Amino acid sequence: MGTRAPLRRTGIAWLFVAPFVVVFAVFWAGPLLVGLGMSFTDMRSTDVRDPLGVDLVGVRNYLRLFDDELMRKAAVNTLVFVVTALPLTLGLGLAAAVALNSGIARLPAVFFRLGYYLPYITSIIGIAVAWRFLLDPDAGPVNQLLAAVGVDGPSWLADETLALPVIIVMTAWRSFGFDMVILLAALQGIPKELYEAAEVDGAGRWERFRWVTVPMLRPALLFCTVYSSIGFTQFMEEPLVMTRGGPAGATTSASLAIYNQFGSGNFGYAGAAATVLFTVIAALAFLQFRLGRSR
Repeated sequence: MGTRAPLRRTGIAWLFVAPFVVVFAVFWAGPLLVGLGMSFTDMRSTDVRDPLGVDLVGVRNYLRLFDDELMRKAAVNTLVFVVTALPLTLGLGLAAAVALNSGIARLPAVFFRLGYYLPYITSIIGIAVAWRFLLDPDAGPVNQLLAAVGVDGPSWLADETLALPVIIVMTAWRSFGFDMVILLAALQGIPKELYEAAEVDGAGRWERFRWVTVPMLRPALLFCTVYSSIGFTQFMEEPLVMTRGGPAGATTSASLAIYNQFGSGNFGYAGAAATVLFTVIAALAFLQFRLGRSR
């Protein structure tokens, strides 16, 4: 009787987690292992009917990644995107959270929270289509407004210099609402006694923010950083809808390049690229957690 109770509790626990385990194995772990296996073969779309008939090529696909100019450019674009979009999104989210937690909170706070968060829960495809219309060089409202004040608007998404920054700005505008919600909840959990004690010690507004708010927000900031880094490293829908990766590959991301390789039937090569991207994301998240906890 004594040993049956723990076994029964264990069985009940596994029963509750079974749906997640099945979904995780079928839709995440399984495809990941399949992609890893394909990365060591020359598998193409024509080999789908006979997957066991493909030839092993070892690490040839991985070595090919370093010689592929488009893949190198996609990797650089992804790096630039993450390095610029991440602090911009986090900064906007923090500024909005602090504002809602202080002065703007006297106004209808629910209206601002919904307005800031609404783009995040809206379809990426819909937002990308809307921005593509707004930035249309001929009929877009942005260039029409510029023309009304005598400014000749550029071709925002057809310019190699402007296309990626436009996508970065759009992504930050769409995503900062998520960070705002997380950081606002963390701000409201900071004891007011800490601010009162700091004020008694003569700390000004900036000192209270620097030495009280930021340290207390560190767990929330770490979560937002890791979560956004994972998402931004995989960005694909925005350039796919807005520019198709152009002009001249200026907005092609790593995920979009992998998607194009799969679409072209280069399954083995795409599997190698996807494995490298997964490894980079995992290493980045691990490094961020280590640095965040050490501080």
